[in-house]
Amino acid sequence: MTAPRRPPRRLEDPSFTAALQPLPGPLGEDESYDRYHITGEAFSGVMAAGSRFAECAFSSVTFDGGELRRSRLSEVIFRKVRVVAADLAETDWLDAWFGGCVLAGVQAYGSSLRRVTFRDCKLDSVNFRDATLTDVQFEDCVLRSADFGGATLTRVRFPGCQLEGADLTKVTCTDVDLRGAALGITGGYESLRGTVIDSVQLVSLAPLLARHLGIAVEDG
Repeated sequence: MTAPRRPPRRLEDPSFTAALQPLPGPLGEDESYDRYHITGEAFSGVMAAGSRFAECAFSSVTFDGGELRRSRLSEVIFRKVRVVAADLAETDWLDAWFGGCVLAGVQAYGSSLRRVTFRDCKLDSVNFRDATLTDVQFEDCVLRSADFGGATLTRVRFPGCQLEGADLTKVTCTDVDLRGAALGITGGYESLRGTVIDSVQLVSLAPLLARHLGIAVEDG
């Protein structure tokens, strides 16, 4: 399995951050934003659908509602960012890093995530339905009621994560590594084909897998 890029531990780690400039004005639709550092902002109901962000950094920023649908984000860093009830459907992510972020009630269905890392993040009721995740790593994250229904996961890892109420219905998995994660799955057990789990996880999943396959387990 090819691991995604290691996320930066400090905002200054990537070489491009030295050239970042403050955002000159409000975010808008179908705009291009190159090499900006956006910090301490609180965006409420921002409408930035179809926008393009390249080599940008967001730190201590809040998005409350709003729409970034069909936006493209390349080499973007999010540090301690809070995203609540925002529409990120059909967005395209390439080489993005999330550190210490909170995403709640986010619509990210139909999105494409390539070489994206989430570290120490909380994802609550995030909708990844029909999304494509390739070389994505969730590291030491809490994923509560995450909906991956119909998504395609390729080389995705979850080390140190807690999955609570995750829906994997009709998910297609290829080289997905679930080892080291606490697995709380509500549906889609057949989608575990193409994943790697450890022996401890197998024991905890065994009763649920047996029930899903219609196997009665009776002693005596």
